[in-house]
Amino acid sequence: MRMKILVIDDDPAMTELLSTLLRTIPAHVIAVNSGQEGVEQTENQKPDIVILDLMMPEMDGWQVCKRIREFSTVPILILSALDHPGMVATALDAGADDYLIKPVSSSMLITRINTLLRRSKAVPTNIPATRAT
Repeated sequence: MRMKILVIDDDPAMTELLSTLLRTIPAHVIAVNSGQEGVEQTENQKPDIVILDLMMPEMDGWQVCKRIREFSTVPILILSALDHPGMVATALDAGADDYLIKPVSSSMLITRINTLLRRSKAVPTNIPATRAT
């Protein structure tokens, strides 16, 4: 069974890049470009993991995190260009499970996805990180 990954980022180029990478592992990828749509898709699609950007218009990643945590325990991986310890702490306090700083290598991204899924026991994880490099 392929894992279902929801990517939430307001940058269409980033969602396309992540979608292309994640399909190689293989995964079913749902990509959305707004926080509100991300919350709705999390509730409707029940993904195995959410990859979330912080800096988005209207509803930012912190708000998205908090909203998702109102109804789900899905693992949330923040992928952001914000490289400040305070931002990381705020994201984790909002309900995120992990935080990676852009740019990130594909092998590190896959490794963190595996780790979060293993902890959540959502799906079996044995995807080699080197496969996505």
